[in-house]
Amino acid sequence: MAKIGYARVSTKNQNLDLQIDTLEKEGCEKIFFEKRGSTQTRPEFERCLEYLRKGDTLVVWKLDRLGRTMKQLINLVDDLKERGIDLRVITGDLDTTTPQGKMMFTLVSMFAEMERDLTIERTKVGLAAARKRGRVGGRKKIDDDTLDKAFMMYDSGVTVVDICRTLPIKKATFYNYLKERNMQREEEGGTNERRTE
Repeated sequence: MAKIGYARVSTKNQNLDLQIDTLEKEGCEKIFFEKRGSTQTRPEFERCLEYLRKGDTLVVWKLDRLGRTMKQLINLVDDLKERGIDLRVITGDLDTTTPQGKMMFTLVSMFAEMERDLTIERTKVGLAAARKRGRVGGRKKIDDDTLDKAFMMYDSGVTVVDICRTLPIKKATFYNYLKERNMQREEEGGTNERRTE
C-alpha cells in the first residue's frame, strides 16, 4: 500500500514545484508529473495509472489535475475503485479511504448522473416539440435520384466504396438504405443477392 502522486500544469511556463512539494509532504513515494493541457495526451498520467497497484492511493493536489469533465472524473474513480485503488485530493479534502470521502464522491456521482438524465430528457422533449411543429432532426435524407443511381451502381457490381466516392453519400448511410431495401424485398417475396465488398 503506497501513496502515488500525480502533478500537472497546463503550460511549459507554469511551475510544478508547489504541487510536487505538497505531494512529498503527503508522503508520496513516487510522483509522476508533466506539463500538458487536459485535452492533450498525457503519457505520464497513463504511466501513473499503469504503475498503481491494488491498495495504493492516488494523490493529486487538485481534482482538475485528473480530467476536464465530471464524466471523465467519474469514469476514472470508478476504474480506480474496481482496481482497489483509493483517491486523495489535497485541496478539495476528498479522500476515498474515509467513509466521509466515499459518501461525498457518491453524492457527486449521483448529481452528475442526474444531470445526464436531465439532459437526455430535455433533448427528448425538444425533439418532440420540433416534430410537433413539422421539423425533424437528424441528417438530411438522400434524394431519390441519388439513391436510385447508388442502387443501380450497386446492382451492376460497383463496390460500396466506389459508390460513395462517386456520389455524395456516406458508407454507413448507404448500408442503412440497402438494408431497408432488402427488408422490403423480402416482405414482397423477392430475393436478395449478397456479395462481399
